[in-house]
Amino acid sequence: MANSTVSRSADKRRRLTAAAADVLHRQGVERTTIADIAAAADVPVGNVYYYFKTKDELVQAALAEHAAHLAELTGELDRHPDPLHRLKALVAAWVEQRDVAVRFGCPTGTLAAELDKRAEGGLDEEAGKVIGLLLGWVERQFRELGLPDPDGLALTLVAGYQGMSLLASALRDPDVMTREGARLTRWLDSLSQGGAS
Repeated sequence: MANSTVSRSADKRRRLTAAAADVLHRQGVERTTIADIAAAADVPVGNVYYYFKTKDELVQAALAEHAAHLAELTGELDRHPDPLHRLKALVAAWVEQRDVAVRFGCPTGTLAAELDKRAEGGLDEEAGKVIGLLLGWVERQFRELGLPDPDGLALTLVAGYQGMSLLASALRDPDVMTREGARLTRWLDSLSQGGAS
């Protein structure tokens, strides 16, 4: 009986965390209420406070969820035989999400931009850490390729993604992601062939 209670409790917390990541991405921090997240998680509003005392704690949980999704994605990408294929598969994964990007932007990027406008809380730094995880993974791929300035190349690639995601959303045009993804892929090929950076 105790194990079943613990399991139900863990399930509720997990559902709340996943719902927070989804609802905050779709609606933004300021427009989202705890009741919105509770409804999406199918958890009574009063129960939310057992797991998360404030909306900021739910935002922090959403950021942890984004970090977990990133770890899952990079874990899958690490199965590719070489760093160039990993990077190109990353770009392909971004392009696959173009319809979501058009409607809501990049999950972590839009959250980071919104949190940066807040005067308190330090959650903007937490969002920056998640983006830093992506930058670190990309930088390692460039380093494995033996290219000079791997951290600068990583910044260029991730900035390209953030830019195409933002523009696709602002213009409501998924083709922005498709075209810019193809451009990033060509850029990666040119780097691996000793082309200009």
